[in-house]
Amino acid sequence: MAVIATTSWTPMKTQDEQRFFKAMGTRIAEARKAQHLTQQHVADQLGIAQQPVAHYEAGRMRVPAFMLTPLANILGLTVDRLLGHESPGNGKRGPTPRLQKQFERISQLPKATQQVLINMLDGVLAQAGH
Repeated sequence: MAVIATTSWTPMKTQDEQRFFKAMGTRIAEARKAQHLTQQHVADQLGIAQQPVAHYEAGRMRVPAFMLTPLANILGLTVDRLLGHESPGNGKRGPTPRLQKQFERISQLPKATQQVLINMLDGVLAQAGH
């Protein structure tokens, strides 16, 4: 996977902004550890170097908006939970670690193979009435 250039580092201007990203970094680290993932694994999945992941977890660097959804998916969280808008007990639970790992494995397959799997899942879900 090619490494994506991350946004340049800019200092956080307000204490509220600093607190927000520090709390989000804590949620990222806790979710990553709960999934038994390394920072390097998360970085590889995002297509970035490991160092920015460490900075995100420490709250020293803003997570770019375009990375919120992929990051949440890797960590088995909703974007709302990642941002701190949803408590852990509210709403549906995220995917189980095993299911999350399967999604990660599927995401590494060629797009054509992914489409075959999606079509198969659509068929199974249609038969199950969902």
